[in-house]
Amino acid sequence: MSSRAVALLNLVLALYPDPQPTLVAHDPYQILVAVMLSAQTTDVAVNACTPALFAAYPTPAAMAQAPLPAIEAKIDRLGLYHNKAKYLKALSAALVAEFGGVVPQTYEALTSLPGVGRKTATVVRTDAFNLPGIAVDTHVSRIIRGFGIAPKNATPDQIQARLERLMPPDTWIRLHRGLIRLGREWLTARHPQLPDAPGWAAYKDDYAPLKGESQA
Repeated sequence: MSSRAVALLNLVLALYPDPQPTLVAHDPYQILVAVMLSAQTTDVAVNACTPALFAAYPTPAAMAQAPLPAIEAKIDRLGLYHNKAKYLKALSAALVAEFGGVVPQTYEALTSLPGVGRKTATVVRTDAFNLPGIAVDTHVSRIIRGFGIAPKNATPDQIQARLERLMPPDTWIRLHRGLIRLGREWLTARHPQLPDAPGWAAYKDDYAPLKGESQA
């Protein structure tokens, strides 16, 4: 299974040789904020509200000092915006108090921030600091479990560990971005289909769509 899985993952890399982040952000703090806001929300919706948010609160200190209702007003088009505003204010205060207003790079430090889990930390490390990692969102999880590369009940952390064992570190960032695009463009939750690119037909019987999982 491992060699077949590696061959499949290499097809993803060939299909998307240079995938770029879809969240618009220009420094580590903006990346952290945008990734946090993207939970259960489309990147398009996040990109629509972050320019005004960043203009009003360009630094952790500014966000930490902002009234909660003012932060909410900037992101109220997003799902779970009440909780997200609380986390933005709290994590910004923690950045100021514990890290001098600078976004840290280690998993331990990032996940110590309010509202930051391993997936968010991985995306921040890859997008802000170009550190190798495979972030596992709903698309990545659906695809990897659907192909049986990880068990149906595998957690995101287990999927990340599995993929990072299979593939060399210099592919990890491109792979996680490519898998996300594959999940949005081809292997969607509602109407999954294999890409019409060379090599994919060999996997037409391998993919078993997961039942009862929502489109992300």
